[in-house]
Amino acid sequence: MSLGFKLQSWNALAPGLEGPCAWRRWLEQPVPLEPGLHKISLKQIPPLLRRRFTEPGRCAAGAALPLLEQNDAMPGVFASRHGDTPLTLSLLEGIAAEQPMSPTGFSLAVHNAVSGLLSIARQDVSEVTAIAATDNLIPLALLESATQLQQRERVLCLIYDVPLPELYRPYSQCESFPFALAMLLSRTEGTGMTLEQSEPEQSVPASADASQNQSELLQMMRLLCGLDDSARFGSASGAGWRLRGGSAARG
Repeated sequence: MSLGFKLQSWNALAPGLEGPCAWRRWLEQPVPLEPGLHKISLKQIPPLLRRRFTEPGRCAAGAALPLLEQNDAMPGVFASRHGDTPLTLSLLEGIAAEQPMSPTGFSLAVHNAVSGLLSIARQDVSEVTAIAATDNLIPLALLESATQLQQRERVLCLIYDVPLPELYRPYSQCESFPFALAMLLSRTEGTGMTLEQSEPEQSVPASADASQNQSELLQMMRLLCGLDDSARFGSASGAGWRLRGGSAARG
């Protein structure tokens, strides 16, 4: 299976990293990043609504809004492996302590909360899709986004996560810092990209691939920053994907 699309622009955000130049310098000489975000300016969002954005929402909105300034209505694919797990855990701890659940907290903990808040902030009633995947989150988000290009000229693909609480870390891998990667996919404008599905017998789990001993995020960022000409995503089941593209994708 092979699917082509164009990457019109992208923006990525992590603690101390904003913009392609900062990401490229860090990828070439990585240093530990802080586990929490610095203050993110979301002046485009009214103050009362801005208060409802938790850390995943602030990170996602901070990455996406600069790409959306010149665009009105646009469908979006919002992808997060774990969602707002710190908030979900706090709600579960409240239940265990027999405390009443906060309706606001519950509404912000659901997996499509970020897409809903961003839609309200932009007054954009375009369709949104919220997805989660333990493995291959990035290629599956791109697959969903590129498929929607059959009906729309542009689609926002927004991938984000925050570190898991200590309680969950023995059971799942995650980045040690919050991040968000926003990409505008287009039918006609931008750098050509190709997403290919690997045959199971040819796929190599990312954890066992010595030449690609990096997370999905880092492989994707190396491709976007022009340090690699492809990114390979694998899983323990053997299913895998390869993303190829030019290094001229503009951030």
